[in-house]
Amino acid sequence: MTHVKIYDSTQRQFPPLLRGRTIILFTSILLFSESNVAAARQYSVNIAQMTQANDATRAAAETAYQEGKQLYQQGTAESLVKAIAKFEQALQLYRQGNTLNGQKLRSLEADTLSYIAKIYSELGEKQKALSYYNQGLSLYRQMGDKKSEGVSLNNIGSVYYFLGENQKALSYYNQSLLLHRLIGNKSGIATTLNNVGKVYLELQENQKALSYFSQSLSLHQQAGDKRGIPTALNNIGIVYLNLGENQKALSYFSQSLSLYQQATDKRGIPTALNNIGKVYSNLGEHQKALDYYNQCLPLYIQMGSKTGEARTLYNIASIQRDSGDFKASLTQMERVIKIVEDLRTKIDSQELRTSYFATVQDYYEFYIDLLMQLHKQHPSQGYNALALQTSERARARSLLELLTEANADIHQGVEPKLLSQEHNLQQQLDTLEKRRIQLLNVNHTEAEVQALEKEIEAVLEQYQQVQVQIRATSPRYAALTQPQPLSLTQIQQQVLDDNTLLLEYSLGEKRSYLWAVTNKSITSYELPKRADIEATVQKFRQEITTPYLRNSPSIDTLSQIILAPVAQQLGKKRLAIASDGALQYVPFSALATPGSSSYEPLLLNHEIITLPSASTVAILRREHKERKSAAPKTLVVLADPIFSSDDERLEGKVKVSPSSVPESNLDSQALTRSAQDSDVNFQRLRFTRQEAEQILSLVPVSDRKQAFDFTASRTTASSENLSQYRIIHFATHGILNSKHPELSGVVLSLFDNQGRPQNGFLRLHDIFNLNLQAELVVLSACKTGLGEEVKGEGLVGLTRGFMYAGSPRVVVSLWSVDDQATSELMKVFYKKMLQEKLKPAAALRIAQIEIWRTQKYAAPYYWAAFTLQGEWK
Repeated sequence: MTHVKIYDSTQRQFPPLLRGRTIILFTSILLFSESNVAAARQYSVNIAQMTQANDATRAAAETAYQEGKQLYQQGTAESLVKAIAKFEQALQLYRQGNTLNGQKLRSLEADTLSYIAKIYSELGEKQKALSYYNQGLSLYRQMGDKKSEGVSLNNIGSVYYFLGENQKALSYYNQSLLLHRLIGNKSGIATTLNNVGKVYLELQENQKALSYFSQSLSLHQQAGDKRGIPTALNNIGIVYLNLGENQKALSYFSQSLSLYQQATDKRGIPTALNNIGKVYSNLGEHQKALDYYNQCLPLYIQMGSKTGEARTLYNIASIQRDSGDFKASLTQMERVIKIVEDLRTKIDSQELRTSYFATVQDYYEFYIDLLMQLHKQHPSQGYNALALQTSERARARSLLELLTEANADIHQGVEPKLLSQEHNLQQQLDTLEKRRIQLLNVNHTEAEVQALEKEIEAVLEQYQQVQVQIRATSPRYAALTQPQPLSLTQIQQQVLDDNTLLLEYSLGEKRSYLWAVTNKSITSYELPKRADIEATVQKFRQEITTPYLRNSPSIDTLSQIILAPVAQQLGKKRLAIASDGALQYVPFSALATPGSSSYEPLLLNHEIITLPSASTVAILRREHKERKSAAPKTLVVLADPIFSSDDERLEGKVKVSPSSVPESNLDSQALTRSAQDSDVNFQRLRFTRQEAEQILSLVPVSDRKQAFDFTASRTTASSENLSQYRIIHFATHGILNSKHPELSGVVLSLFDNQGRPQNGFLRLHDIFNLNLQAELVVLSACKTGLGEEVKGEGLVGLTRGFMYAGSPRVVVSLWSVDDQATSELMKVFYKKMLQEKLKPAAALRIAQIEIWRTQKYAAPYYWAAFTLQGEWK
């Protein structure tokens, strides 16, 4: 018997733009190949021979391995769970075994790890699959087994693809392809070409995908590969389905189904059945479509494929909704959401959990729409409350979990070796980043850059794996109760008060929704579809960021769409806005008050707060309540840093050239690159000094700290001393870097008091590592309220970093703000807050009104960018 190398056959569907999670892309064929290690090939796994050789351990290992393989081939959920136990038993025995003919049994160990990974992947436990695949990959590399290494790289790529990490998947597939071509492994080439094609299909590059699938099909046909041919046919069918060529798609799917039915391994059958069902659904033959879906559903359940089960239930729900059977559709969707929630919790990595959650957002969108359609039919049965709760379940979930984890000190009780690995990898990443910056600032080749990027990617992946291991082995993390999004009643009791109205938005492909919630009532409204709102927001943003426009038609248009429906409920209440999609870029304070004859900004009658979700407020309040003591001092201000070597404050200082201090200011070079990506110019912000001095004058000397010039530094910002202050104010440049989100941050002094370059960039990961006792962080800088937009999470940026670090509320800006106008606004803001004892939200509102009433700064561009996010009490 010969041990085999395993290709993952993850199956996956598409996001809304690719016909919305209804068709199944067969990621890769389950392809077995002999081990490429000579010793392993020569090793005849004969139980009788091993017993004769008095090698009972290896004999027992092989027995367990073969029993595991037989259980795996049965392909049921029950048999797969049993197979894992057998393979784990074999794994332990192989590790105990000695050597055979001088060769350690690493190949057998690696093959077993690959099987365990494969099963976990099929059962939807992708985090565990990644862990086992990576262990196997490490062993194959140690042995120099290029063929098996290529297989493992392919399988890891398939996991990342499933989790929505398309670029990372493509990177692994390309590495796999390179190795397979190097050794001439045609079946490996064919399989990996198929997988590269699916990434391009996900990226909506249909013709490119078709080219890869066609190449894959040709190679499989040349090799007579009965497992690979139907896979390629299926995926070509999907391309034609996307292109609207239903009959052509049906032909390919039918060919694929016929070959799957003839094959020994029947796992591809439900894939083809599902896709044929989708064609008939497109053609309006709903009963025929249901027949196919009902054939494939029990097969997925039998196989233990939770993703296939969820996808098919969703397809059935879609037809039932379109047929007007909303309640039957609802039953299916409740099962879908339960499956998705269960799969999500099995992913320990926050990054991968977030990317996976983004891939299933259309399920939540469909469920919300379905509940709201039921609400139309039965307005008294609470369907709109369930829709609101689903909206909460669909947003900022990772933030909820991060905030819950923030005070738990999950490193406590973790194996010291893991913590040491984490620290060492952090240092490696710093060193590699510095090398990259050095390289980019001298003559270099593209190959040199790519080689270094590959090295960084490998270390970063190790770092993320160690963080996953820390969470998996942390007693503190295990003891944490995963936070659940709030229900309507909980929102009303825990979040809202008599004077606060929650406006929660959810944008959808066909319709969007708004829920207006008080502590005693809920009202819901149907709004236009996402695309219409996005187009209006885009025009609104263009006009509102123009300094000379005091009013514009787009303000009225957007206000009419998203505020007019709820106008009668607004009164003079505080508005807590949980927005969605493009609406996250909208300063609601600048919208027109509904019903006013001339332009009156909404903030004239309302305090306005923005929220990632209503549920986050409850978590912030709980964490704040659990603080043992308040910070003893009032205010620290970091302002007017030194950005440039020609700054007048450096006159008379010893200026050190970067070449003579190779490690000195490499981070500032990264900063320059980041700034160029973000279109930021580091000019001195002269008014920030005046702003800071006037703010500080409101507080007794003993109760404040000023950090100007050289001391407005990263060292000051990351000092433990910062936890002594209730208010932390940054008056400097901020950077949002969409190309390199990890380079987003706050810019501080790039030179020390001797004129020497220093690292002055407080990056997002630095912010996460702060330990604050602040009541408020103010980022009086450009674009600090933005971040990378992630479906299901919203804008992932500086705000969540400071909330994690310990501040329940953050004042940020939504665009590059005018230096002088900001200075004026901040003076009023702090005066109202510190002297008149107003809450931050109320103080910000009055400051913005005063600036609006100043003739010079009447345009929203000057005052509307700033928004308070988080707690308002």
